[in-house]
Amino acid sequence: MRSLGAAPSQRGVAVVTGGSAGLGRAVVRELAGRGWDVAVLARGRDGLAGAVADVAAAGRRGLGVVCDVGDHRAVEAAADRVEAELGPVEVWVNNAMASVFAPFWDVDPDDYARATATTYFGYVNGTRAALARMRPRDRGRVVQVGSALAHRGIPLQSAYCGAKHAIRGFTESVVTELLHEGSSVTVSQVHMPGMNTTQFGWVRSTLPMHPQPVAPIYQPELCARVVGHVVDHPRRTTWVGESTAGTILGNRLVAPLLDRYLARTGVDGQQSDAPREAMVGDYLDAPVPGDHGAHGPFDERSLARSPQVWALLHRRALGRAAAGAAVLSAALLVRSRR
Repeated sequence: MRSLGAAPSQRGVAVVTGGSAGLGRAVVRELAGRGWDVAVLARGRDGLAGAVADVAAAGRRGLGVVCDVGDHRAVEAAADRVEAELGPVEVWVNNAMASVFAPFWDVDPDDYARATATTYFGYVNGTRAALARMRPRDRGRVVQVGSALAHRGIPLQSAYCGAKHAIRGFTESVVTELLHEGSSVTVSQVHMPGMNTTQFGWVRSTLPMHPQPVAPIYQPELCARVVGHVVDHPRRTTWVGESTAGTILGNRLVAPLLDRYLARTGVDGQQSDAPREAMVGDYLDAPVPGDHGAHGPFDERSLARSPQVWALLHRRALGRAAAGAAVLSAALLVRSRR
């Protein structure tokens, strides 16, 4: 699946795994809007076709590759195809994920392994493929889409939380190895809050009610904007949203209290009033047919703006303003003393 007719991007080629739906779809649109040619890796052909059409609508070249990121050979083959058809990969965004909503003891071992293969090994395989091409050129940016749940486990999502914790440790090791060899390649982590994405309509679940994100819920476009910003301005770690910052800091300070709070609120808080039958399907073993876009069913409850994200995206301007205010204050103080 390709979009043709656009000239090669001056910015280069970006790869987004899991880019056919949810946050990944919003990231695809964000990067294309910033001038990148975008290759999308995912399992579902319908969503891939929609993502490639989004890239073309932004005037960029797109390529959709059917790929199970849990299979390292498939990821390598996909990376080869991207470079053959679009050019050298400059940016690789690992985003693909899978989860099972259930108490740990109710999760089938094969389902647990499958969720881990996609969510954890998908990042390992994607990072390996990216670095195999970026390190010899001594340039490139890898972005790991993380989560507040990489720092704080919650009930009903042991497979997902475990994988996100593993990604964080794995990424920290890779960063130190790149620094050791003096590489110019960067690897960044962007930790997300609960979002209004498609996963809650098709996640495998044993719960009686329709799953939902932990509130507050943010729209995926807001979070995708931060990913695009980190692509342009790489930094080691970025927290997105007030709830992410609060969760991470709270876990550092009062983890035992959070254990009790989540035990009391986390199970009911991740189920909506709708029955499980309202979900669109189950995507753990195979993609759900159709192009489902970026949003889930919680638009009316989701935030499109965040003071924390605004400050994050404008931190350089805020820093300059703070520095200017400090200089002005110092000058006024000197003048008053004279």
